Amino acid sequence: MALNPDFLGRTWPATSPYRVGREKIREFADAIGDDNPLCSDVTAARAAGHPDVVAPPTFAVVVTRPALDVVLFDPDLGLDYSMVVHGEQRFRYERPIFAGDELTVESRLTDLVSRAGNDILTVAAGVRDGDDSLVVTATAVIVARGTA
Repeated sequence: MALNPDFLGRTWPATSPYRVGREKIREFADAIGDDNPLCSDVTAARAAGHPDVVAPPTFAVVVTRPALDVVLFDPDLGLDYSMVVHGEQRFRYERPIFAGDELTVESRLTDLVSRAGNDILTVAAGVRDGDDSLVVTATAVIVARGTA
C-alpha cells in the first residue's frame, strides 16, 4: 500500500522538553565505545571551554527518536512498520549538545518518493534548546519495502 502523499511537507508539534543528563551522555558514550573524556569528565569539558560534558555527535538520536516515531506511527500515513528499514541518518550541528540542555524536537516530512517498488521518506527533526536556538538538525531516511 502506498503512503499518503498528503503528508509531504507536514510538520508535527514540538515534543516535550528532554533534559540531557550527564549520566545519559556517559552511558551513551560507553555504549558506542567513545572514551573521550569530554563525554564523562566535567572538569575536562570545562577546561576545554564547554559548560558541561559534551554528548557524542550521534547522541541526538536519543532525543529525536521519539519525534520520529510520532511521524512513522501516525495511522493516517499508512506505513507498515514491519516493512521498514532505516536507510540513512545525518546530523548537522549548530553547536554540541551539553548536559543540562533542555531540548525539544519538531519533525517535518521533507521528502516522500517511490522508487523500485519502495516508498522512501525523509524526516528532518530540528532540535532546539530552551532559548529556542537550533542545536542540531537530524535527518532520517526511512525505506518502506515493497509498499509503492
